[in-house]
Amino acid sequence: MPQRNNSGEIQSVQTAFQILEELRRRNEASLMELTDAFSLSKSSIHNYLSTLEGDGYVVKDGSTYRLSLKHLALGGKARHREQIYDIARDEVTDLAEETGEMANLLVEENGKGIYIHRDHGADAVKTDSYVGQRVNLHSTALGNAILAHLPEERVDEIIEQHGLPGMTENTITERDELFERLKRVRTEGVAFDDEARVKGLRCVAVPIVNNDDVVEGAISVSGPTSRLQGDRFRSELPAKLKSVANVIELNITYT
Repeated sequence: MPQRNNSGEIQSVQTAFQILEELRRRNEASLMELTDAFSLSKSSIHNYLSTLEGDGYVVKDGSTYRLSLKHLALGGKARHREQIYDIARDEVTDLAEETGEMANLLVEENGKGIYIHRDHGADAVKTDSYVGQRVNLHSTALGNAILAHLPEERVDEIIEQHGLPGMTENTITERDELFERLKRVRTEGVAFDDEARVKGLRCVAVPIVNNDDVVEGAISVSGPTSRLQGDRFRSELPAKLKSVANVIELNITYT
């Protein structure tokens, strides 16, 4: 019988996923590095890795282990189950080409934001963000655009679950301040991120809301503070994003 903790979770399954998360974080790791990262014996970690390798989730390359491309297939399958991905993907790509910056599509799952599509414009600045990455909703314009259209009770649940950790000195870390920000986002229909998650980076985002007034996700344009400033940051990009969001929302309605 698999050992369960008090919440009913199977510990061996939980450990296997923690090992996968550690490999994702490190890109690759040796058996000894993984043993040092967990309170388990070397033989136990080896057994986990052998099982994950046998099932195709881990690849052994010499003395190190890394995630296999099987995760790509799983992620791709999950992504295509999101209707908004198929509908918004091309619009986001066009947005990147037209602005020359990074364009993003984010959805909420289990209280976190997940990038399901990103595209680089000609002048886009590379960051550590990637498709599939989970981020705290309070620390991004994309996340604020989504939170602003969730019920207050749901936002409180997310805060209780994930907290309001600071990423930079500009990150909102107080509940009352966050709710004031979300009220403004609802009124203006646009969210701004002024170095709240990454120093030197600004972001403008708008929500994607379906015909039942349910938020499906959010789209954004992000770039360096040197380019995202003045009218471009406060007027031009918000207007462009709202126009693109309107097209996506219409396509959701009639698809």
